[in-house]
Amino acid sequence: MKKANAENKFQNKSEFKAEYQRRIIEKYGRSIEQAHKTEKYIVLGEMIRDFAGVNWKSSKEEIAKQEQKQMYYFSMEFLMGRLLTNNLMNLGIYDIVKEGLAELDVDINELEDMESDAGLGNGGLGRLAACFLDSLASLNLAGHGNCIRYQYGLFAQKIVDNEQVELPDNWMKLGNVWEVRKPKHAVNVKFGGHVDMWMGEDGKAVVHHIPDMIVRAVPYDVPVVGYDTKLTNTLRLWSAEVADETVNAKHLSDYVHQVEEINLNVYPDDSTEAGKLLRLKQQYFFVCAGLHAMVKAHLRVYPNLDNLAQKCAVQLNDTHPVLAIPELMRLLMDEYDYGWDEAWEITTQTMAYTNHTVLSEALEKWPIAYVQTLLPRIYLIIEEIDHRFRYQVSHDYGHPELANELAVLKDGQVHMAHLAIIGSHSVNGVAALHTRILIEDVMKNFYTIYPHKFNNKTNGITHRRWLLYSNPQLSTLLDSYIGTGYHKDPAQLEQLMHHVDETDLQDAFLNVKAQRKQILADYILKQTGIQVNVNSIFDVQAKRLHAYKRQLLNVMHIIHLYQRMKEDPQFRIYPRTFIFAAKAAPSYIFAKEVIKLIHCVAERVNHDPHVSSMMKVVFLPNYGVSMAEVLQNAADVSEQISTAGKEASGTGNMKFMMNGAITLGTMDGANVEIVERVGFEHAEIFGLRADDVAVIRHDNMYNAWDKYNQSPILQKVIGSFIDQTFSDDPNAFKTIYNELMFKNDEYLCLADFDAYVHAQRRVERRYEDRRAWARMCLINIAKSGFFSSDRTIMQYAQEVWDIHPIVVK
Repeated sequence: MKKANAENKFQNKSEFKAEYQRRIIEKYGRSIEQAHKTEKYIVLGEMIRDFAGVNWKSSKEEIAKQEQKQMYYFSMEFLMGRLLTNNLMNLGIYDIVKEGLAELDVDINELEDMESDAGLGNGGLGRLAACFLDSLASLNLAGHGNCIRYQYGLFAQKIVDNEQVELPDNWMKLGNVWEVRKPKHAVNVKFGGHVDMWMGEDGKAVVHHIPDMIVRAVPYDVPVVGYDTKLTNTLRLWSAEVADETVNAKHLSDYVHQVEEINLNVYPDDSTEAGKLLRLKQQYFFVCAGLHAMVKAHLRVYPNLDNLAQKCAVQLNDTHPVLAIPELMRLLMDEYDYGWDEAWEITTQTMAYTNHTVLSEALEKWPIAYVQTLLPRIYLIIEEIDHRFRYQVSHDYGHPELANELAVLKDGQVHMAHLAIIGSHSVNGVAALHTRILIEDVMKNFYTIYPHKFNNKTNGITHRRWLLYSNPQLSTLLDSYIGTGYHKDPAQLEQLMHHVDETDLQDAFLNVKAQRKQILADYILKQTGIQVNVNSIFDVQAKRLHAYKRQLLNVMHIIHLYQRMKEDPQFRIYPRTFIFAAKAAPSYIFAKEVIKLIHCVAERVNHDPHVSSMMKVVFLPNYGVSMAEVLQNAADVSEQISTAGKEASGTGNMKFMMNGAITLGTMDGANVEIVERVGFEHAEIFGLRADDVAVIRHDNMYNAWDKYNQSPILQKVIGSFIDQTFSDDPNAFKTIYNELMFKNDEYLCLADFDAYVHAQRRVERRYEDRRAWARMCLINIAKSGFFSSDRTIMQYAQEVWDIHPIVVK
């Protein structure tokens, strides 16, 4: 364990104990013996935040002194997870604090468990952003996050009568010990109203926006602590508050409600017009505030904004923050008197866009009327961008036939992905296959015009959280064989390849996995009351619930196994525990029905004495980062079974791989690159390839009823959805049945079913050879270093952002 930096507040155990006791007394007026555990947690968190604050201050000063370029990562999500352990480890003071607390009769594990996962996101998009922040700081790169300070996150998932129920995620019930409120940096954000324009004496347009509503955006800053480095970056969370100028707020309560709902939840239900407008309001709120703060910070160091693109990079994480493009144009033109051409050059050289999906419904589009009404000045700028782009495509690039197809404004909608591509200097996919699909299909015509903009940056994960800290049993084992160099340089995990054939290591790995499985089994028992066999295969699918991720295919296989064991007493499988964890969007009927199906199947399987000794089905509710830290390092099999060509990348596949699970999946997303590194013989790949799916769809070759009629097994499985096998209500799973049979199985579950069943049988046979299985797992670990977010971030830094490491003294 690293030593604490000498210039920070406490430098040894005695100093820590003295300061901790003093702070307990000063804050709560009681001794440490009298203090409640929540008070002990809050004081500890604030101490560690302040400890990091010394380096935080030095980092800001050094960046300004060296006039270093900085990157600002705009994302609607940052799933940071718990920060107490992570920060203590990264600062190198975990042992000092743990031992000091123990001498005060305080258990650090009890305090760690007091912390809630920060409710700042939903799934992979937010966890990726969090991994990126960790890597930026750990690599000494100046890079900061911008997001909304959501009061209740997405939702807390509870299962009632086998169905998902959404409750408020009250993650700040103890406050957020890591944040520092910065009211001096507050920004007024304007909505609605109208725009007056006239020609000034200098011949330039003068623009005056008279809003209907002003919201005060107040930043709460969270230090982002790197591993074994003094550089400390910032995650800035914007909170919506009542402004001094309320503007036409005839009814105060209505105004206050409109303000408060901006930070109420991440991704409010957009099935209504009010929900859609709220999402649009959220998106503009945080990009307006974040850019305003970025510009002000720049002007504290430089005389003007001429060099903004040389000193600031902005990365747009998907389409949610794309309003940053017209907003930066507005700032430059309306507030700093730049002409259009100058402003456009600065904006496009500052902005970069990451695409995360090939699903058309996920490429955001807003009704023009919404943008005109809510953001009148922004709409006028978008309109001008669209007009100039159409002219450029037709005249400069010689493709008049593409002008309307690629336009930002068409069919009564604002196409946000189009705006992102046009207004950025870099457009990247997040896995090699995903980027190829963007270039060859989804964004093919944009690539024709802007080939220089497109590039790939395969996603990654921070190995510090997902291996070193969450799986100390495995990291200790690795240390003993390959040393600790991989702690800072994950590429050194490759050195494990020299040892994968050693039987002592194989046996030791299996022992580590058994320990982690027992920890997970205890967790499952505590959370669900289900007792699982730790000697069974732990088969895990943990991810957001969506049709293309095909949790349904997984359940269909389980139903098939159950039916076969019931029909044939001689048929038995190697003991298997199927584990699911997933949230469904509140208005996503199909996804919520799949969750109900999983529970109904689990209820039947787990209580059947003829089957339950061979197979258990578990659904862990309220999936989040902390659960993933327990779940992913205990898995034997990593289910990555999305329809080929639909998953952009995935990062769960990387976390499972790094902890020694075997990928059972399709050739989709980053699975392709995993297989390229470990070889087909060290993964289990099945099903249609992306090119096959494209041909099937293009030629309209697929008929779900043909697959159904040709397969007695599928007839039994699908029949169970409507014959009351798993529910007394014959309509309980009607949506699922209709999606498969009457909407032609959009995500090809029936097409891949046989291949999936056979792949599962091969997994079972391979698992029975324990030494060979261990060797395969170790090879996956050895090859996982490529999937570190450190590698991804260095590629962004060198190829997109042009930022360089900073030495903080």
